Amino acid sequence: MSRIDETRPFLPVRIAVLTVSDTRTPADDRSGDTLVERLTTAGHTLAARTIVPDDRATIAATLRDWIANPEVDVIISTGGTGLTGRDVTVEAHRDVYEKEIEAFATVFTIVSMQKIGTSAVQSRATGGVAGGTYLFALPGSPGGCRDAWDEILKRQLDYRHRPCNFVEIMPRLDEHLRRK
Repeated sequence: MSRIDETRPFLPVRIAVLTVSDTRTPADDRSGDTLVERLTTAGHTLAARTIVPDDRATIAATLRDWIANPEVDVIISTGGTGLTGRDVTVEAHRDVYEKEIEAFATVFTIVSMQKIGTSAVQSRATGGVAGGTYLFALPGSPGGCRDAWDEILKRQLDYRHRPCNFVEIMPRLDEHLRRK
């Protein structure tokens, strides 16, 4: 069963938070605030934070900029994962992924089902890896962000989590780029 191994050190990671919205501002970005509060309380570092409109090219460009930044280990976006015409965050993420973490969406759906029942089918939360950086696209609701952080990311971004976690394989995420 999963557990925290207290004999291992906590290793903070540097996390960027991207809010995707045509209407949110820094003053009312509750989902971004939720993520920032949770990641800093857990001991991680907020590496960057911004809000961009629901525009696929703009979202992908921001993701690529942060992937190229050696001071960013993880990118968590919130918003634009639904089914409407303006919801293009998932497509933007997939434009930059080298590998998709399919199980992230599955586990998020399981967690969501426990909270909101069959309404969970309306989320297209996703996770992936690019350039040695983890990327996660979460719904634009504070509740969805809380669920993803509290039930999945908090544990997987903790080096002490056993039997395995995302942090321990971080140094190997971009090994294919170093091969000759």
